[in-house]
Amino acid sequence: MPSVITKVLLRMVAVVVVIILVTFHGMKFLYGPRKQTGLAPTRQLRISHRRLPGQPSPPGPCTCPTGSVLLQERLPKDQYEELVKRRDKELQQHKARTASVLSSLLFALPNSPLQYPIQGFKVPPLTRTLIPGLALYPEQRSIYKVSLNVSKGVLTTEFEGDRVKVQGYGESRLVLESLSLVMLNDLLTKVSYTSTDYHIHTGDLAFFQFEDHEAVFPITIKQTSLPVLYDMGTDISSQVTITTKTFLRYTELKKLLSSIRSFYSNIKVIIADDSFEPENVTGENIQQYIMPPAQGWFAGRNLAVSQVTTKYLLWVDDDFLFTEETKIEKLVEVMEAFPELDVLGGTVQRNQFYFSLIYEEGEEMDGGCLHRKSQGKFNPLPGYPGCFLANGVVNFFLARTQSIRSVGFDPMLQRVAHSEFFMDGLGSLLVATCNHVSVGHQPKSTKGEDHARYAKFRQPEKTDSEFKLQLHFFKNHLKCVKYG
Repeated sequence: MPSVITKVLLRMVAVVVVIILVTFHGMKFLYGPRKQTGLAPTRQLRISHRRLPGQPSPPGPCTCPTGSVLLQERLPKDQYEELVKRRDKELQQHKARTASVLSSLLFALPNSPLQYPIQGFKVPPLTRTLIPGLALYPEQRSIYKVSLNVSKGVLTTEFEGDRVKVQGYGESRLVLESLSLVMLNDLLTKVSYTSTDYHIHTGDLAFFQFEDHEAVFPITIKQTSLPVLYDMGTDISSQVTITTKTFLRYTELKKLLSSIRSFYSNIKVIIADDSFEPENVTGENIQQYIMPPAQGWFAGRNLAVSQVTTKYLLWVDDDFLFTEETKIEKLVEVMEAFPELDVLGGTVQRNQFYFSLIYEEGEEMDGGCLHRKSQGKFNPLPGYPGCFLANGVVNFFLARTQSIRSVGFDPMLQRVAHSEFFMDGLGSLLVATCNHVSVGHQPKSTKGEDHARYAKFRQPEKTDSEFKLQLHFFKNHLKCVKYG
């Protein structure tokens, strides 16, 4: 029979074994299995076929709101299949231009001993740049070995002595090994990345590995852009240019110009004119640009905007009237207070028209769903009551010249066009509206031969509306659109 002392000793041994096993499994949970067989590939850790928690699923069919126009029904049936093929080809080219590994969804695995940059690491193309923040913090080892892998560049580091080992210097895979953690971390502070191909804006993913731990971080490869700055000068005339488009409405245009000069005697006005028989419009700081006849609303906007040399432009229709409430300076004040803004709308006869655009991405072959929601708005602008964000505004707006040029007005839209500019700018233009600056509107006139001709062109034919819908199908890759 075992003695009492023997039993006690056996129990103590059992407890020690349990503690060792618990500690071992705890360390394994915290730091992962400790394999000493080199750098085994673990791609399945970063690119998994199973969906991880929080990972979005690929877009499915979008839901067309009740009352939407199904664009497929507006296409010629005998051309539909060919149109879809051409649209898909253009979509793939669009994705090639705009898609980037920088938009990949990355997950940080828990309890990793790896330190690395998670955001903001940007490198100029073909330029050697230190990778900041690389470090290793493991439990004690007899040897420490890490690797870095990239696909669009090469990696280098600075090293001396025989206590470190470097493999893959100047290649896309760099392996660092040392008996000293201090020396290894010193090597990591000197690791540089250099892209191998010139590209103005792309990205790479770096895979950083220690034993079975792997981290992925993005590298933005971007050519630095030169700023385009405008000298604001000292008065409103050096800050803003008024732009308008006219067609067969010289009576209204002259009233507009007269009202402008009542409040702004020297501000430049640019007129795009596509009338059939242009009249010469003269005056100090008035520039009239004659177009071929009846080129349309958006073609004229493009021409007028192309000639602006000031930081801001104010768009007005040719039948508006400046009043005591048309304070351009107040719009400039808001734009200067919020440099992120691109377009700021006012009101027409105190009517604050604006809308939001609700877009749902759909399946690739079908297209997306778009809802233009009248009076839809977002959060207010702090400090400016009556001002808030939207996606589109009325035809009376102040805009940054460079922002407007970057989107442009589609000249294919001649008569049925306004919201379409803001649709093209969705995601590019930050738009707001304010109710403390207003412009007047002239009474509609029905007299004269020019007005009869104008009315004929002003009212779109059914073919114009149908063409616009067909254009949305192809150009904007839409399945349906709702105007509400």
